[in-house]
Parts: sequence; C-alpha cells; structure tokens
Amino acid sequence: MSRSCVRILGCAAIAATAVLLAACAVGPDFRAPEAPAASVYTEKPLPAQTEATALPGGEAQRFESGGEISAQWWTLFGSPELDHLIRTALVGNPTLEAAQASLLQAQENVNAQYAVLYPSIDANLGAKRQRITGATLGNAATSASVFNLYNASVNVSYAIDVAGGARRELEALQAGIDFQRFQLEAAYLSLTSNIATTAFREAALRDQIRATRELVEGQEGQLHLLEKQFALGAIARSDLLAQQAQLAQTRAILPPLEKTLAQTRNQLAVLIGKFPGEMVLPELDLAAFRLPQTLPVSLPSDLVRQRPDIRAAEAILRQTNARIGVAQALMLPQLTLSAAYGRAAISPGDLFDPGSQLWSIGASLLQPIFHAGQLQARKRGAVAAYDQSFAQYRQTVLGAFQNVADVLLALEFDAVTLRAQAAAEAAARESLEVTRMQLQFGAANSLTLINAQRQYTLARIGLVQARAVRYADTAALFQALGGGWWRRDEHSVESAPTPTN
Repeated sequence: MSRSCVRILGCAAIAATAVLLAACAVGPDFRAPEAPAASVYTEKPLPAQTEATALPGGEAQRFESGGEISAQWWTLFGSPELDHLIRTALVGNPTLEAAQASLLQAQENVNAQYAVLYPSIDANLGAKRQRITGATLGNAATSASVFNLYNASVNVSYAIDVAGGARRELEALQAGIDFQRFQLEAAYLSLTSNIATTAFREAALRDQIRATRELVEGQEGQLHLLEKQFALGAIARSDLLAQQAQLAQTRAILPPLEKTLAQTRNQLAVLIGKFPGEMVLPELDLAAFRLPQTLPVSLPSDLVRQRPDIRAAEAILRQTNARIGVAQALMLPQLTLSAAYGRAAISPGDLFDPGSQLWSIGASLLQPIFHAGQLQARKRGAVAAYDQSFAQYRQTVLGAFQNVADVLLALEFDAVTLRAQAAAEAAARESLEVTRMQLQFGAANSLTLINAQRQYTLARIGLVQARAVRYADTAALFQALGGGWWRRDEHSVESAPTPTN
C-alpha cells in the first residue's frame, strides 16, 4: 500500500475515533429509582423490646433502628456447630457454585462485547485452482484455461458507533453483570438462612422427641401403678384400658417426629453440599443456641440498597433502559470504514513481486429508510419492556417492605406466644402432678389423669415449638434486611462472593 493510502487510512481512523468519543449515546440515561418515602415498616409503632420469659430462648429482644447488620449474622446465635455447617456449605453448595458461574459468564459476555468499540483486523491466506473460459469474458471462441491463484491479504473493518447503540448494548450487558452479582448474593443469603432455620428445626424436633419420650416413660410408670391397682381390685378395667390407650397415643407421636427429623437431617446435608449418607451431622440442641437480644432494623430508606432482590430488579431496570437506546440507534445512520491490503499471483513465488499488490480503502454509510415499521415497533417494544421492569421493580420493593414488616410483627408476637405457652406448660405440669397425687389418695379418677397427661403433652411440645419459632424468625429478620453482605470482608468467609456496592 502506498504511503498516501496509509496516511488517508490513519486520518480516517483518527477522525472516526474522535467522532466516537464526542458522540452521545442515544436513548434515555438511566437514573436509579428514588428510595420510597415510607419512614416506618409497620402500621403501629414497634415496642422498644419484646416481652421476656424466664427460660432459655425467652429473653427480651430490643429493636435497634438503623443498627448495623453483621455479615456473619448466624454467629450471633452462639453455636459453633451452626457456624461450621454454614462454612462447609459456602465451600461446596452447588447452587452457590452455579450462581458464581453465571456471574463469570456475564462478565465474559461483557468482555466479548467490548470488541465492537475497536477495529477488527483479519489476515487471509488462500490458494485455489480455477478454470475459466472465453465465455466468462464474453468471447466464447477463446479456449478454456486452467491456473492456480494465490492470495494473501490483511482486512481492516471499523463500524463506528456514531449513535451509541453499541455502547448502550454494552451498558445493558454491564447491567447483566450486576443482576448476576445480586443473584449470587441472593443465593448466598438464601443458603445461609435456610441452613440456620433447618438447624433450628432439627434441634426443635430433637427436643420434641426427647420430651415425648419422657412423657412416654411417665405414662408407662403410671400404667404399671394402675395395673397393680387393677390387680388388687381398686380400679375398674375401663380405667386401665383408658391409660393404655393414652400411652399408645403418646407413643404414636414419636414415629412421625422421628421421620421428620431424619428428613430434616437429609435436607441439612444437601444444603451443605453433601450426600445424606456421606455427612456426619452434629446432633443439635435447642438449648445450646443463644437468642440475639439486640436486633438491628435498617432504616426504610436504606432497605432498597441492601436487599439483593431489589438490587437485582434495579439491574434489570437499567438493562431494559439501555435497550431502548439500542433500538433507537438502529433507526439512525451507521458508518463503517474498511481497508484491505494484499497480494495475488498465479504462483507462490510471484506474491512478492511489485505488480502483485492489491489494496482498497472505503467507507459506507447506511441510513434505514423503509422497514415497514419494524424499527419503530422494536423501540416501542423496548419502552414497554422498561415499563414492565419498572412495575416489577416496584412490586419487588413492596414485597420487601411487607417481608420486613411481617417478620418484625412475628418477632413481637413470638415473644407473647412463648410467654403464654410457657405459662400453659407450667400450669399443665402442675395440674398433672396434682392429679397424680389425687389419684394415689383416691380423690381423682384415671380419666382425669388421662386428660391431664394429654394437656401436658400438648403444652410441652407447644413450648418447644414456640422457642424454635423465635430462633427461626430472628434468622428471617436478618435475611429480610439483606444479611449484611455489603459489610462482608472477602477474607471473612473463604468462599464468600465479594460484590461491589
């Protein structure tokens, strides 16, 4: 290629770059939605703290407005076993690995898209054997000839992003990275909270089984006493049969509890990325957990920046906004510069002869004129997609606020329920003890004892369940407020993702 051609191509490239840098991308620039104006989560103000009950897990919980959420909130329950389970899951859970792979895929898609901002350069080497006749040149009398043709060339093409459509597409793909990043955070938060609640359920089931077995032992002892009284003729056979039926009913409670416990442990093993038969899980005890007594409650204006689902919905909103610009850019002129330099000869040795040089330089401008409304329809569709995403974003925000409000109310009423359940259990236990003493002195019959045993069984199991619900709803609050991912240090948990805020 001559020097003049090189200068022309260089000047064209410089001019194209200047145009690209100076041009503004078409379409609306994205602006994140403003935080909701809501200043509270619940219709009625929350109490300063919940009610307290004098038993483990019955401590009062104080709500701290605007408090910081620990990135490793599960450690506040004071259980090394729970901490070990979650750390194991963060290393080997397939759902988390899939989310990390999706994030990497989105990042590589952006890396690939960056290529549209630069010229593309290709080298071409070719060799072919060709036969032509005079008819090809309009002279049928000329005999056919067969020859070899060799060529080598370098081609440069540069589609200048004058309207900014490529940059808008790049912006959309960048939003896709943000979406996958917050999907990863959502998977991380869901995994940790699911392990915590499953662990609480496992411990509660174990306590229910323990309590039921203790009741069975007590009823068996009472049955032995009634058998002796029946042998002496002190009670009727119906009283003995009624006690046997009550014992059988209490024993019937155990198999479903044991089945649910085994299934819960299987679920816990899978959550941490292990086969049910492979992992030796700890036997959790509800009394070993510590109930967090200070609960941070994020300000409503901060919630939209903390919830991964809201941030993911915002990323989709940004993506659909950028796609409006992509659709609009298709309606504007498209400028492409191209250049080629090469050689062609009928023998390989002639490729380097001065006469074998070939070169070209050119530019093309494409202006869409008539596409039967296709381009306008695409833009209207992109605008509709944005409107849809905005509505879905608003719905996500509303759902998030409802989630927090529900959990806050649940914590308040969980404490009330536990206190009432503790009182019911204490009353039922005292009633059972009194009834047993009365039965020994003949002041009560076996039917009264059976009713007292049934009431105590239900109250004892209900108390265990009420304690477990407080732990589970406390974990749900940390999940509803975003889990503190924005405060997580990349070295605090080995496999923890490290998103940018």
